[in-house]
Amino acid sequence: MKRLLLTLTLLADLISAVAAQAAPIVIMTVEDPSNYDAVNSMRGFAEKELRSLGHRVTLIEGDKPAPNHFAGLIEALKDADLLVLFSRRHFPPKAQLDAVRAYLDAGKPMLGIRTANHAFIPKPKDPAPDASLATWPEFDAEVLGGKNDGYETKGIPYSVSVIAGAADSPLLTGVNAEKIIGHNSLYKVILTGDAKPLLRGAAQDHPPAQPIAWTRLYGPKKARIFYTSLGAPDDMPEPEVRRLLLNAVAWALGK
Repeated sequence: MKRLLLTLTLLADLISAVAAQAAPIVIMTVEDPSNYDAVNSMRGFAEKELRSLGHRVTLIEGDKPAPNHFAGLIEALKDADLLVLFSRRHFPPKAQLDAVRAYLDAGKPMLGIRTANHAFIPKPKDPAPDASLATWPEFDAEVLGGKNDGYETKGIPYSVSVIAGAADSPLLTGVNAEKIIGHNSLYKVILTGDAKPLLRGAAQDHPPAQPIAWTRLYGPKKARIFYTSLGAPDDMPEPEVRRLLLNAVAWALGK
């Protein structure tokens, strides 16, 4: 009987601990031939990694019911403790993008993956989006802390290493960076002054190396921002990449 009571007590403590760590998380993504199978990647990450920890995940998939619409986003963000963004050059209606702005201005955290660094930014030579839709051309530098400046390499795998001075970061706990292989194009990035780089990628015979993961604080209320340009379909199954993302979730939530 004592052993049963002890087991039940430990189970109750475990349930309480999981509940204390649980958070409402919104993933904003979109199906797009150039968006690295983001919907499937995020669906798998939510199911295998986030929900297994007790997090309550809402997947907001863009272009439904109409192109550039993210149905349910405004309501979902009202209660969200974390926004995960993996979307490429999509321009929501103003009310939806205003909800993202309000969420960040409230000091709430964001985790950006790969194409998030041009999520709301039209190509310079493309026609302007429909007047009913909103863009955010400064989003990459203003929010994420790193301006997307094109590609350092296209389609060439790259190795990953830790930035000098970042080895003790809690975001790299349990992450062996040398085991990570970036499988798709290495982005060229210009970091803002307050961004704290964690990892860099380098393709053989194609210098220079580029920052591929960093953190910063956004706005007067210091919203925690994490970004990584990893996120291609072959990147996501890598255990080190998934651990990096889980560390980022915990850091962003202040856990």
